[in-house]
Amino acid sequence: MASETTVVEQQLADTANDHHTLKFIGALVGVPIVLLLMLMAFLVPSLHSGAKDLPLAVSGPDAAVQQVVGGLEQKQPGAFDVTTYATAQEASDSVHNRDTIGAIAIEADGVHIVTASGAGTPYATLLKQIGAGLQSTGQNVVYEEVAPLTEKDPTGSSIATLGLPLIFGGNVSAILLITMFKKHPLLRIFGGLAIALIGGYAVTAAMQYGFDVLSGNFWLTGLMLSLGIAAISMTLQGLYNLAGMAGVGVAAVILLFFSNPLSGLATGAAWLPKPWGLIGQLMPIGAAGTAIRSSAFFDGEGMTFSIWVLVIWTVIGLCLAAFFGKRQKRAASA
Repeated sequence: MASETTVVEQQLADTANDHHTLKFIGALVGVPIVLLLMLMAFLVPSLHSGAKDLPLAVSGPDAAVQQVVGGLEQKQPGAFDVTTYATAQEASDSVHNRDTIGAIAIEADGVHIVTASGAGTPYATLLKQIGAGLQSTGQNVVYEEVAPLTEKDPTGSSIATLGLPLIFGGNVSAILLITMFKKHPLLRIFGGLAIALIGGYAVTAAMQYGFDVLSGNFWLTGLMLSLGIAAISMTLQGLYNLAGMAGVGVAAVILLFFSNPLSGLATGAAWLPKPWGLIGQLMPIGAAGTAIRSSAFFDGEGMTFSIWVLVIWTVIGLCLAAFFGKRQKRAASA
């Protein structure tokens, strides 16, 4: 009998050793793979970012439009995806509605160039370079800015700093609440939503009224930032209930190390190469950044898609956090 017990114990020990060996090998292989993927997420978009298929509005007489479009294609092949409009006002409206990054209107008295620095300073800089080239040929060029940045932040660099409150507010608050309230999923949910709401409006107030780097509708901008924080927090909480701390780790890697470099916070999504820009807009940080730009500089135009992305992330995470939390609670009670 004793010998049988010894055999069983030995088999259990061997199984445990095999299990530890597999985990060790998995760590040795898995971590370098994650590091390589993280490097690609940061490096590839930065190497290939730039003017490529940028949506540009052009209006004017057909012959003049063809001449301008041909000149742009000759100097910067593939840089612009041109859409022609019947009138200069329609072209300008497309910029304000965030359908295009800028507009060139050929009129009788010269060229009217519409810029929107709030969408990202690279686009305005590029259009001004085009305007300088047209001026060098003797044409009269007039500029109109439809989404100006604030005087305190004329380069728009402060927009990129929004990644910090989004990441910290979402990731760290979720991990903190998970640690503090392991057996109370409802407290985690309410705490995550409350932190998102308070944190979003606190950061917006500081940036808009304290540092004067944001403008526009304060309540709408704060709501967009809060929704971005909530989307990240609820996703982490939901995946924790689904897969434990492993789920939190996976979510943190995806939402932090992949979403951040693909978000286009500093330049706008159109400056990123395809399909990285679109992928970034399907994640919370990128969607929140676009929605905040729309609220702060474009009177809320062009933010519908981003709001839906944030709502979907939040609702899915909330459902996972609530449903699986109840299931775990019933299992613990049983």
